[in-house]
Amino acid sequence: MIEERAYWLIWSQIKGVGPMSLHKLQQHFGNLAEAWTAKSADLQQVNGFGKQTVESVIAERSQLNPEKFLEEHQQKNPCFWTPADADYPRLLLEIPNPPPVLYYRGKVDLKENQGITPTVGIVGTRSPSEYGKRWTRKISAALAKRGFTVVSGLAAGIDTEAHAGCLDSGGRTLAVFGTGVDIVYPAANKKLAEKVLEQGLAISEYPAGTKPYKANFPQRNRIIAGLSRAVLVMEAPHKSGALITAYQANDFCRDVYVLTARLDDERSFGCLELLSKGAHPILPSKDLFLSEERLLEMLGAMPQLDTPQQLSLFPENPPPPLQLEPELAKVLEAVAVEPMAFDLIVERLGLAPGAVSSALLHLELLELVSQLPGMRYQRC
Repeated sequence: MIEERAYWLIWSQIKGVGPMSLHKLQQHFGNLAEAWTAKSADLQQVNGFGKQTVESVIAERSQLNPEKFLEEHQQKNPCFWTPADADYPRLLLEIPNPPPVLYYRGKVDLKENQGITPTVGIVGTRSPSEYGKRWTRKISAALAKRGFTVVSGLAAGIDTEAHAGCLDSGGRTLAVFGTGVDIVYPAANKKLAEKVLEQGLAISEYPAGTKPYKANFPQRNRIIAGLSRAVLVMEAPHKSGALITAYQANDFCRDVYVLTARLDDERSFGCLELLSKGAHPILPSKDLFLSEERLLEMLGAMPQLDTPQQLSLFPENPPPPLQLEPELAKVLEAVAVEPMAFDLIVERLGLAPGAVSSALLHLELLELVSQLPGMRYQRC
């Protein structure tokens, strides 16, 4: 019997059938082996598979042999996972478009793959300021010392500082390549990549030999977001690839954190945009990373955040404390006991997102409101 992973691999070779299409096929047929042998009429029952697409699929698959292709592919790419494999990273299975094939080099940590070891993505501009570099290294090192795995993309700039800060502190890091795992890009990071392989893992959805095509990098950003329980944006101008990662992380119900921005530096304008839309601000203070409890709380990784709330213990929409300023009281009144999306709160209030974000942060500090993963809020 042919392994199911062979069908994930062979389907990934069909033009016009991407990760989301494979997800639809798997849901419709139960597995990709059934989808591979399905007739034209059955394939056309799958959302997104019109007559023309199906005709193209059938023509291509007639030229391919799943078992033979798997055998040949493994000769050049001995190490890879598919969603059919038990060791495929669990967090990636939570996103709507997980890579059908994930290649890797380095040291595998199965607890990490199972989602037990906490992972945090760090991203940002390729041309950071000294301020951005310094804080990226500081935060990455602090995370590493507390057992977090740092995820980034090995690009120049913030990515480089994130990997280096983690590695220098003896931590573990994941580098998501936009090339095959056998090609280091940029070449200047060759020594850094070697250290990553010694203390962590290089991963990519592209097979060996894949060059650094421009279109690959926005695609790999979703993997960084998917592998991370939270994403930190250190410095990012408008239209930065880091913003793509941040928005994808939010779509995947991951928390997004942003280094407190410098108002006079264009490299922070993207960060300001994220803050205006409800991202968590990272406030640099002397004791920010002295307490492991404080760090876990900041990242939203404390176990009780995932525990069902006993809502019946609290009155529905209790009145705000009298000492609150009118604007804060108004925002608190708009927040329900049950989790609410940030956008819904803004819509209910009719205020600017930045003003609502600032008020919610103030209410968090007063322990009147708590923020949950996915930019959701609820009353304490």
